[in-house]
Amino acid sequence: MSKNSIQSIIVFTIFFLCLNSCQKDEILSAETFEVNSSFADSSNNHVNNLEFQNLLDEIKNSGVPGILMSVQDPTNGMWVGASGKADLKSNIDLKTGSITRVGSTVKTFTATTILLLNEEGKLNLDDRITDYLTDYEIRGLENASTATIRQLLNHSSGIYNYIRNLQFQTASLNDLVKEWIPEELMGYARGQKAYFKPGEDVEYSNTNYILLGMIISKIENKPFYEVFEEKIFIPLGLNSTQFASQNPVPDNIIRGYADLYSNLNVINVTYNSGWDYYTADGGLISNPYDLNTFFTALIKGEIVSSSSLNEMMDWIAPNEEDPDFFPIAYGLGIFKMETQWGDAYFHSGDAIGYYANMVYFPDQETTICWAVNGNYGKIDDFTSTKEAMENIFEVVLN
Repeated sequence: MSKNSIQSIIVFTIFFLCLNSCQKDEILSAETFEVNSSFADSSNNHVNNLEFQNLLDEIKNSGVPGILMSVQDPTNGMWVGASGKADLKSNIDLKTGSITRVGSTVKTFTATTILLLNEEGKLNLDDRITDYLTDYEIRGLENASTATIRQLLNHSSGIYNYIRNLQFQTASLNDLVKEWIPEELMGYARGQKAYFKPGEDVEYSNTNYILLGMIISKIENKPFYEVFEEKIFIPLGLNSTQFASQNPVPDNIIRGYADLYSNLNVINVTYNSGWDYYTADGGLISNPYDLNTFFTALIKGEIVSSSSLNEMMDWIAPNEEDPDFFPIAYGLGIFKMETQWGDAYFHSGDAIGYYANMVYFPDQETTICWAVNGNYGKIDDFTSTKEAMENIFEVVLN
């Protein structure tokens, strides 16, 4: 998914900007971070409560500002836990229902919505993008005139990923708190060479999911995030989940931190995710309880039909594997990774100062979701690398 190259650009950008303009920490009250979670929490009675909580404490003690996690299986139900701080400066503890940015995990919500529209007969996965978007809307996007909705979903379109454009990173240097609108972001993909012809390979591209959000909005004649609410958030009771465009930085969102110097002396970057607010490639705010509820329901066939789920899990392996990560394959808004515990389905997400992951192990019928309010530098070593994930899986699955 080319995460390392994208992150290196982002870290470079934030480093120079924060020398002069990162916001100062405010002292906030504990009431600021009150949560409105309505789920019945019986985690203290869970058979593995101590082991799971010790895992979170271990990760926090490694230097991670805070971590939230949920685990669900048919035998033991849902466990939720938290360790660390919602706000370091104010010394406020995380709560199990705290809300956080969960970045590109929204892509699975976007894909699910597209599949529901397909079931309703409002689109076909093999329709071309041009059946829904005008020539003007896709102007300058190489491959967009021939790529299909399916190829957007599984990243086989070859369309350039706007976030990799160094001109975009330079523009961010000038104003990292800028709230970018979709057209501005798309401008950094226009005129760029495609990675390959549609269908020849897979390459992760945020541009694909901006286009999918545009298609959802066009078909339903309303903002795509309102469609998410109607088709996913409300039916599943995801009471802590919202899209950033409605309230980009909620008062009670936990503070986000970046380890820019790789020494675990983190910097508050809560307000520095402005390109994630208005497009369907990022911008989701949630917590591991809601993510677990969604991902488990999706995999169990409680949101889309079995045929749609089969479409979602029609895997394509990239021509080149990432040697530093699990072997993966691309589906429609979801990935499969090969682990020592068997195959797992997942989608992770980054925002500046935040990371989240949703993982389901079919052999164990277990869903694991976690979110941290810090990333880059050494923090990633404990939360998002292959080794960090194996550490979590080892405790939860063994």
